[in-house]
Amino acid sequence: MIELVSVSKTFNAGQPNAYRAVRDVDLAIEAGRVTALRGPSGSGKTTLLSLIGGMTRPSSGRVRLDGRDISALSERFLTQLRRARFGFVFQQFQLIRGLSVLENVMLPATPMGLPHRRVRARALDLLAQLGLSGRAGTRAQWLSGGEAQRVAIARALINDPPVLIADEPTAHLDSALSGQILDILGALRRQGRTLILSSHDPLVF
Repeated sequence: MIELVSVSKTFNAGQPNAYRAVRDVDLAIEAGRVTALRGPSGSGKTTLLSLIGGMTRPSSGRVRLDGRDISALSERFLTQLRRARFGFVFQQFQLIRGLSVLENVMLPATPMGLPHRRVRARALDLLAQLGLSGRAGTRAQWLSGGEAQRVAIARALINDPPVLIADEPTAHLDSALSGQILDILGALRRQGRTLILSSHDPLVF
């Protein structure tokens, strides 16, 4: 269970350009369910996802994971928690140019201290599940949009997190590719993962 209690986020607080992106949000997210945030661009969806996943600290209020207040954790422990509990799929994919598909997928597992052979085998398995076995050695910048999104999903799953957070996962895809990505997310849901995503795509709702 993830719970937000009176959560607000203000950027540049106390400055003339202060901007309140999230205001007094109360939200309960059940484990193993799909939660979709809907709204136009600029409505605070990305900020809210960042707050839920511990990537951004609230200006006020509390974020709780299984009853534990994670917004009060030190950065060191919060980073460890993010690696173990959350997988992130970013709106702009955020793949690293110059690295191969396989290297991009393996990267989040590096700080975990697991054997390289084990991480590589898991990465290859994830790529196979997502129909990308033949692209493992391809540089990230040579991928199509649909391929890049599937690589981003594989990277988010490399540490086997119970919660997957996806920001506008179909924003840069046509309707056919969007359907494929939603099928993949549906399969992850059936595996028992908690899915939290933002979108304004009618296909999602």
